[in-house]
Amino acid sequence: MKKTVKISLIVLGVLVLMVTGASVYMLNFSLSPLQRSRAEALERLGERTPLVKPWADSIIAAGALRDTTITYDGKKLHAFYMPADSATTRTAILVHGYKDTGLTMLSMGYLFQHDMGYNILLPELSAHGESEGDHIGMGWNERLELLRWIAVADSMYRGDAPATQMVLHGLSMGAATVMNVSGEQLPPCVKAIVEDCGYTSAWDEFSAQLKDQFGLPQFPLMYTTSALCKMCYGWSFAENAPIEQVKKSKVPMLFIHGDNDDFVPTYMVQEVYDAHPGPKQLWLAKGSIHAYAYSDHPDEYTAQVKQFLAKYVK
Repeated sequence: MKKTVKISLIVLGVLVLMVTGASVYMLNFSLSPLQRSRAEALERLGERTPLVKPWADSIIAAGALRDTTITYDGKKLHAFYMPADSATTRTAILVHGYKDTGLTMLSMGYLFQHDMGYNILLPELSAHGESEGDHIGMGWNERLELLRWIAVADSMYRGDAPATQMVLHGLSMGAATVMNVSGEQLPPCVKAIVEDCGYTSAWDEFSAQLKDQFGLPQFPLMYTTSALCKMCYGWSFAENAPIEQVKKSKVPMLFIHGDNDDFVPTYMVQEVYDAHPGPKQLWLAKGSIHAYAYSDHPDEYTAQVKQFLAKYVK
């Protein structure tokens, strides 16, 4: 009997060690930064949206795309910015995705600055691009960074007007970030939000990837890794839930998703769309995989954004 108990305790101890090790690996795998140089980011932009690359190269060569920094929570955060060709208060903050940089959002910069005549600000979230940080927050703590960037952009571009007319536009993790900030108390200058292929929650997204990439169920790894994330970084996977933030949103929102997205599964967009109390609009990009709606359908994408924003930005 004693031998059986001893064996059981050894097996239990081994299992605990295995789960703990797997949790540490999963957390590091998911949230460790991947630094991309400016050259790498521009190459990635060209691969994803070749339409935009000549324009991006030209504005960079001309020095039209500029740098700015702020300090938040003890970290230096970096952003790119570019005013419109003609003075305007219409301003877009364009938020990049997971392990990308601000430069990769020049695809949306082309849409807003080149095609629509907006001022643009392209923040680099913590642990991305040239912003400091030791881990990726999946759009949760970054929502508070975005509040700071909203104030910066409003100050930068309002001129003699009382405030800007501002749009927040996020892609993938950036979309989760703008959805997360939508549930906070936003200043009146924020007129509309566009989210493109964001997830319902970090829990749902990591669960989907755990099953897809590793063939593993939620239990026990999701629970132990989420608890480890809470202990190390102050937030849990379930807490980081754009769908819950969207329920509190008072800002009009356009939801975009590729109907062939299996990285952030397409069903998620219907759930966040249904959760938003309105006004709202949903567009599914036919045949598009994750984050390729604009690349595949630039004209229709532009038309959808223009038509939606025309109601709220004058």
